[in-house]
Amino acid sequence: MDSSPDRLTFMAGNPKEVFRKYLEEAIGQENAAVAFSALEEPASVSVRRNPWKRTAGFHTAGDAVPWCGNGIFLDSRPVFTLDPFFHGGAYYVQDSSSMFVAHVFRKLLPMVMEGKGRPLRVLDLCAAPGGKTTDLAASLREVCGSGFVLVSNEVVSQRASVLASNAAVWGDPCVVVTSDDPSHFSSMDGWFDVILADVPCSGEGMFRKDIQAQEQWSEDNVRLCQGRQRRIAADVWPALAEGGLFIYSTCTFNRYENDDNVRWISGTLGAEVVSSSADDGMPGVLATGCGFSLVPGLVKGEGQYCSALVKTSSAGRIWQRSRQKGPSGATLTGQEMSGIRDCFTEEVAVVGKGNFVKVLPQSVASEMLFLESRLHVLSSGCAAGERKRGVLVPDPDLALSLIYRRGLYPEAELDKEQALSYLQGNPPVLSDMPAGFLTVCYESLPLGFVKNLGNRCNSLYPRSRRIRMDIHRSKNQQ
Repeated sequence: MDSSPDRLTFMAGNPKEVFRKYLEEAIGQENAAVAFSALEEPASVSVRRNPWKRTAGFHTAGDAVPWCGNGIFLDSRPVFTLDPFFHGGAYYVQDSSSMFVAHVFRKLLPMVMEGKGRPLRVLDLCAAPGGKTTDLAASLREVCGSGFVLVSNEVVSQRASVLASNAAVWGDPCVVVTSDDPSHFSSMDGWFDVILADVPCSGEGMFRKDIQAQEQWSEDNVRLCQGRQRRIAADVWPALAEGGLFIYSTCTFNRYENDDNVRWISGTLGAEVVSSSADDGMPGVLATGCGFSLVPGLVKGEGQYCSALVKTSSAGRIWQRSRQKGPSGATLTGQEMSGIRDCFTEEVAVVGKGNFVKVLPQSVASEMLFLESRLHVLSSGCAAGERKRGVLVPDPDLALSLIYRRGLYPEAELDKEQALSYLQGNPPVLSDMPAGFLTVCYESLPLGFVKNLGNRCNSLYPRSRRIRMDIHRSKNQQ
């Protein structure tokens, strides 16, 4: 069900006229009138395809998002839970305006690519639930292959768990999910080439989707958010290399949290605003003094602000390639190591901890091991499995990984009803398939694993991701 409010509803003391004044200050009276009217309309719906998980059966009709080649507007909001492609990471549900941030990233990426001689290091500081992380990962893989490391951070533990799950479903092994306060990165002098700070804000751009954003809005909250945003930027600033790219974004409109903060970052922390370098006349996108504003009514999506700066101040020494000990594999035999490496389409470093085994892309293994020594890492690389009685039981994330070698385990193709049942945690009956571990697929897209015992299967699909809704009842209500 779509819970979007059908009208602007501010609590007492937070009149519409105050918000209107803020909106007019930010984007002008004429644009504000268009936006104010559009905020009374239903929110748009859009998805972004995973370009590294293309399957013949996945077809989504709709208008293209102008600034994202993989973005598609949908005519209506389906029940995504009832789509196996959603669970297999074939696409991510993301507001189209939010996709604009990665557009700016892609346009400016060449500025920090030259002369590195090492993998590119990127930090998505306030990353949950993972929309921008997965967009950045897709863009980086297109340019760098596996020659990048993307740290996706969320300080709130519950949101960080959701982020880790979404990153695993997307399947890029060069993503490291962490849960650290922004201030914890300050000791990593100049380590990152790019930092994206999609900072917590007053949420004016979410008014169509979130009634609480309207109810909690106030001038005091705007001031509170402005101060918090400056602290976040200042806390993480030492971690950005001199000459590095800092992308600042919010989902709000007012100048206090947007252009004013960018000017503060530029003047106080030391940076040059370079947003105009990413301006290629996208339809409906407003150029502000320091960045870009996307406003409902002028664009099809929700509200978003984005600016980019290049750091001009020194951040102490600039880190070169991290010198770390090789990955631990002492508990694994040579045959086991070889068998695990065979699971992947590129060279990997095998890391064993107890019975749990994961792999890191060899191209960034040194960087990832360094990060694990400095940060609270929730996940990195790709979980390969768990050793039980001398046998590697494949981890569910292995099937979802972009570097999983297809065909290593026999593949069981399920129809939609069977796939949804499997995603609920119900093991299928695959009596015509060989015994042992099988990759479960829908329209050739891997969803996970089962262990086939002949007359029955044991499902390896994780409990935390299982569909909990009544599928048949939901289908009847569509």
